[in-house]
Amino acid sequence: MNCQQIIFSQHALQRMFERGIQTNAIRAVIESGEVIGDYPDDQPFPSCLALGWLEGRPIHVVIAMDAASQTCYIITAYVPDLDIWNPDFRTKRLL
Repeated sequence: MNCQQIIFSQHALQRMFERGIQTNAIRAVIESGEVIGDYPDDQPFPSCLALGWLEGRPIHVVIAMDAASQTCYIITAYVPDLDIWNPDFRTKRLL
């Protein structure tokens, strides 16, 4: 993902603090993570769900992108729960 600028929402910063996720982890997911979900109809910008790994720990990051300015807005970040996600952390469990 090509982000010239990264802006963290207040919600994202709060959740990252609560979950012990550092900004460097988010940057690593943006640089080398895998997009596992696309939400092209999100407003005001299309968003996606990215999966990355930091020190063996999976991290999901929801990123909205303003393609015109190449600005990435971090909406939230979390460690995926195996009660919700399959062990590949790319697909949700069927409930």
